[in-house]
Amino acid sequence: MSDGVTMEFKVHLGHGRSGSKVIKRGSKPLDAPAGPGTVPRIAKLMALAIRFEELVRTGEVRDFAEIAELGHVTRARVSQIVNLLNLAPDLQEEVLFLPAVAGDRSTMTERRVREIAGEADWERQRNLWRCARDA
Repeated sequence: MSDGVTMEFKVHLGHGRSGSKVIKRGSKPLDAPAGPGTVPRIAKLMALAIRFEELVRTGEVRDFAEIAELGHVTRARVSQIVNLLNLAPDLQEEVLFLPAVAGDRSTMTERRVREIAGEADWERQRNLWRCARDA
């Protein structure tokens, strides 16, 4: 007669790569507390524009066309992002530090910021920014 061996360990149901349910080891992890929101998309794009400029300036990439090729996006899209650098420096900072968005969309859209960046005069940019921000 053989003695039965009993092993006990915790498992929980999780999701696999394709979304199917899988058994995972250990206790179910606690849900992350809901944060105050997400970083606005335009702030992420502003940071990306600064990074793109740095990559070209330091010679890590040849030019913005190479960035487009590496990122599998069009040159036009890279230009749209990099053109955010035409904003006045204080406006660039404001964009980077826009408050977190509680919903899924920010009130400051990329299209609106691109229009403001298209204005050559920084003082006019500031006036347009105030109008867009306060709307």
